[in-house]
Amino acid sequence: MAADSRFYASAGPVTLGALCAALGLASTGDDTRLFSGVAPLHLAGRDDVAFMEGRKNLPALKATKAGAVVIEEAFAEYAPEASVPLVTAAPQAGFIRIARLFHPPVRPRPGIHPSAVIAPDAIIGSGCEIGAFVYIGPGAEIGAQCILAHHSSIGAGCKLGAHGRIHAHASMEYCIAGDHVVLHPGARIGNEGFGFITTPEGQHVTMPQLGRVIIGDGAEIGAGSCIDRGAGGDTVIGPGVRIDNLVQIGHNVTIGRGAVIVAQVGISGSANIGDYAVIAGQAGIAGHLNVGAKARVGAQAGVMNDVPAGTDVVGSPAWPAKETLRAFARLRRLAATKGSDKAG
Repeated sequence: MAADSRFYASAGPVTLGALCAALGLASTGDDTRLFSGVAPLHLAGRDDVAFMEGRKNLPALKATKAGAVVIEEAFAEYAPEASVPLVTAAPQAGFIRIARLFHPPVRPRPGIHPSAVIAPDAIIGSGCEIGAFVYIGPGAEIGAQCILAHHSSIGAGCKLGAHGRIHAHASMEYCIAGDHVVLHPGARIGNEGFGFITTPEGQHVTMPQLGRVIIGDGAEIGAGSCIDRGAGGDTVIGPGVRIDNLVQIGHNVTIGRGAVIVAQVGISGSANIGDYAVIAGQAGIAGHLNVGAKARVGAQAGVMNDVPAGTDVVGSPAWPAKETLRAFARLRRLAATKGSDKAG
């Protein structure tokens, strides 16, 4: 089952020889055999390439009708006779390389839509695609080969590096972004932070939010996610960070290189997230805390204390994972005991 051509342009068909070359493999036979696309094991047909990783997927492998399967050597013997095994140590990574042969990354179609509003002093790099109703404010700079989709907005003075992609209705304000940055639809960057004082009379007075958002090279911000600008200093999103949809990041938060923030996470102001940390869905991080490098925060965890580097925490309040699981086990045993007492 190939990707729907109404939405995904294809560079196929691709020869078996080209597939092998993409994986660094020697010829496996008929190099001229053609493949039309990629698909999951259970949907693939004889002209599709699939991948298999992990023993739990053996039944799907044995039943697949895929013409070729990217696979680890340990499982190659289980591939159906009609499927060409393309053996590699990392099948999923190899499959990505092959998928890009059929569906290369979108490239800009240079030009500016007549409905776009661009300040006279804005700088637009070469080869950019500027869509319908795009706004680019005074003093903004857009690097070469960027794609700005319809109704996106780049605020005054903002800078977007080369090869950026700003999807529909995403906006940047008070922001300096590096190369290859992606904002998915509706992402909001540079909002006013949630900072205020309350007077003795009960009136909330907003503190001036005078910082910026700094986004490193290769970072991606998910649809509907919001990143507040700093109050005094900056909010910093490190290079290569992946932020999922519907994430809230407060003012003056710092997120280190390569961190992964999953959907519906909330990170309060001035928290520091270390390099390559992972924060799972719906977790909450209190303000001014440190989550160390390569730490992992479980789904729906409530982090109220610092998390040391390399530590796994779960629960609310978040405790080290092993400690929390032991506590849950004891609680279940206690509940069972109480239930038995009542029954007696």
